[in-house]
Amino acid sequence: MTAQTETPGSVTAVYQVSGMSCGHCEGSVSGELSGLPGVTSVKAVASSGEVTVVSAAPLDEEAVRAAVDEAGFELVARA
Repeated sequence: MTAQTETPGSVTAVYQVSGMSCGHCEGSVSGELSGLPGVTSVKAVASSGEVTVVSAAPLDEEAVRAAVDEAGFELVARA
């Protein structure tokens, strides 16, 4: 995992998502999570299943789970 530069007051969370296998999968998950209020950055990596989300405040895990489900994948855990 690479280091990220955060703006003051931002929160970075890493989630484990199952089922991603390609760039299209990454885009689907990123697109859904980007729509959550306060999200400023999303990076999904299909090969590891990791999704890194930067937001203005901590996100509600159920909202994250719902967005990942909407994209057609499963939120396994918060890494």
